[in-house]
Amino acid sequence: MLINRVIFYFSLLIVFSLSVVNADDIPKFNSLSLLSDKLVHLLIYAYLSYVGFMCKFQISNLTLAFYIFIFGAFIELIHLFHPYRYFEYFDLLANLFGVTIAFLINKLKS
Repeated sequence: MLINRVIFYFSLLIVFSLSVVNADDIPKFNSLSLLSDKLVHLLIYAYLSYVGFMCKFQISNLTLAFYIFIFGAFIELIHLFHPYRYFEYFDLLANLFGVTIAFLINKLKS
């Protein structure tokens, strides 16, 4: 369980770091289409949620899913003030879908 938490926190750090750097500094970022960008958001937040659920924190998985979504919303709010990033409602929606999919898969698994 400790390794899951290390992976989870490290993943949060990586996602946050990549979300606040200039997008041009990320290889192949500009070549993503609108659809593939949203798919990346969905997959990242599904991954974060699933790894978080494996950590067995002392909170419910629904609460953890909410916190992970809020983490993504916080990053989008940062983009409002970032000179090289943009706030996008569809990014929030893709994040929500990713968290929801991971939550449902975890629910079906147990």
